[in-house]
Amino acid sequence: MRHHWLLLGACGWVLLILMFVSKFISFRAVDDYGERAGGQSGTVAGTRGVKPIPGTRPEKRAPKPSDQFSVVPTATEWQSVSDKRVELLSSVCKNSSLRNLTRVSISKFVLDRIFVCDKQKILFCQTPKVGNTQWKKVLIVLNGAFPSVEEIPENLVHDHDKNGLPRLSSLAPQEITHRLNTYFKFFIVRDPFERLISAFKDKFVKNPRFEPWYKHDIAPAIIRKYRKVHRDDDLAASGLHFEDFVRYLGDAEGRRRTDRQFGEHIIHWVTYAELCAPCEIHYSVVGHHETLERDAPHILRAAGVEGLVSYPAIPLGITRYNRTKVERYFSGVSKRDVRRLYARYRGDFGLFGYPSPDFLLN
Repeated sequence: MRHHWLLLGACGWVLLILMFVSKFISFRAVDDYGERAGGQSGTVAGTRGVKPIPGTRPEKRAPKPSDQFSVVPTATEWQSVSDKRVELLSSVCKNSSLRNLTRVSISKFVLDRIFVCDKQKILFCQTPKVGNTQWKKVLIVLNGAFPSVEEIPENLVHDHDKNGLPRLSSLAPQEITHRLNTYFKFFIVRDPFERLISAFKDKFVKNPRFEPWYKHDIAPAIIRKYRKVHRDDDLAASGLHFEDFVRYLGDAEGRRRTDRQFGEHIIHWVTYAELCAPCEIHYSVVGHHETLERDAPHILRAAGVEGLVSYPAIPLGITRYNRTKVERYFSGVSKRDVRRLYARYRGDFGLFGYPSPDFLLN
């Protein structure tokens, strides 16, 4: 009888452990995209001024340039939209008024962002907070390191010494030039301001334990410089406010000195132009996070690898643009700081067809 109860107890513990593991895996899968579907709490920890907007109703979303598919597009329809995106990119790159925001040299910083799949002749430029973890998994499989994306350990994806996914910067100059001229090249974008919100939430609100420098080094440095009233002995505990973050990002002169101190951690909020140099590198495809469910399979087809791997399942609603959330986060930010922020990211809005956020600027 005693053995019977011990067996039942052991089974109970196993079930509890399995439930915990399944919830953790589910959370990580969602977190890889930077957001939780429907996650709109009234006030976000560490974010002063982020609160519900009185009198708002469930949002009826206005059409955006990236929402051009009312149904699943055919290959021809998607190719037409893809061609228009590349044409727009090329046109804006020639716009002299935006030259200082869009023209970026192909530096080591840019080459560090581009991952190489030699086996299938693909280059992928990493733009954080738009589902890049999943694209890295796809390329790891295509490079032959693992048979499927499901079998890749989460802690290996970003371990660039072990995942079999080299950076373009690791190659000799002539090898770099050859790949840039001949390989299939792509990257993914999303609404620039929503991406900044995602970066802020992930790095300064949730603050993963394996990235303590965001809370203990970067946040206090921003608070010291951009918050008018602060206590030096309580910087880490007080938490970074979204207004502080926006003020830092919009400071054209002072930010450059601060960014040198932060190093490569700034990749989560620097512009797409700074990350991927799209006016210098002729990309084959630019995907949009807002239509990723439809873009992903077509990108794989355009790269000629649709039969070799599938993009991981995308949590329902995770890619949808959420204007209400953007308004809520910016509700405590001054118009002056919004204008300064937009001045910095105006090139990204123009290059990829995102409308200017007039609802925040006016």
